[in-house]
Amino acid sequence: MKKLMNSLYILTPDAYLTLDGENVVVKKDGAEMGRFPLHSLEQIVTFSYMGASPALMGKCAEQNKSLSFFSQSGRFLARVGGGVQGNVLLRRQQYRIADSPSESLQTAKNFITAKIFNSRWVLERSLRDHPMSIDAGKVKDASEKLKESVYTARSCTDDGSLRGIEGEAASTYFSVFDELILNSDPCFGFETRNRRPPLDCVNALLSFAYSLLANDCANALESVGLDPYVGMMHTDRSGRKSLALDLMEELRPSFADRFVLSGINNRSFQSNMFVKTDSGAVLLTDDGRRSFFKLWKSRRDENLTHPFLKEKIQWGLVPYIQALLLARYIRGDIDEYPPFLWK
Repeated sequence: MKKLMNSLYILTPDAYLTLDGENVVVKKDGAEMGRFPLHSLEQIVTFSYMGASPALMGKCAEQNKSLSFFSQSGRFLARVGGGVQGNVLLRRQQYRIADSPSESLQTAKNFITAKIFNSRWVLERSLRDHPMSIDAGKVKDASEKLKESVYTARSCTDDGSLRGIEGEAASTYFSVFDELILNSDPCFGFETRNRRPPLDCVNALLSFAYSLLANDCANALESVGLDPYVGMMHTDRSGRKSLALDLMEELRPSFADRFVLSGINNRSFQSNMFVKTDSGAVLLTDDGRRSFFKLWKSRRDENLTHPFLKEKIQWGLVPYIQALLLARYIRGDIDEYPPFLWK
């Protein structure tokens, strides 16, 4: 089983990353802020506008360590990775399936069915854990609608219908999302999902979590030899990691949404961790991002029993395991891609 290694997050806006021997060195105004052994890191994620030295980028590429660059608002900018993993036959088969409407639809249905299934169980968990603190009738109605959508998604015959089912299910899910937020702070009121930019604290947290999850999925796909840019449901677009977005769909509710809800309800996120810009966008402050990453690491380190493998793993390995299962399906080792179904 793959070992979950450390991730290094650089939040200081004017920090510069360099290489000293086998160590990553973080500098600010020429002074060393810290150093970290590169061999102990799985990935480096930086929100600094200063960038990194060519020597460090070359070393990361040589050792297949992901070095990702994000804007201060959490928007993905670029990534340095190693050489192409896996064999060309696997990727050729991936492209064949992606170009086949019937085969790509089957895989896309598994992604979306799992997303709706997991969304429903986010609601069901709240009904089980906090029946007296939420509008149980409203949430139960939404859960029943999602249950119907699971069966409808499994039986649809074209990608247009599948997208329509997904959109309707997402609307149903987010229509009761505010009921799941038990923190009475007005900062965490939720009306609807919005992005680019997020207009409230909850959407700021969701968008930030989705960006990190998409990056983890892209890294996982490349590590097993798949092309993250060629998807089954998300259409090809220059620069868009369509397959990473596909794989992320089933993990949004169980990983990212549950993480955000837990952080809000446990009061780990506070209203002073957000700032509103002149354009109306709501973003995490530097302290907010630090708190976010501390909680994100704790979440990745938690254990669960994988629903398909029946083995105990860490949450941070779930994208890698699902990418591995997808590669096995594409190679023909298993008859169907087994999505991540969480309860």
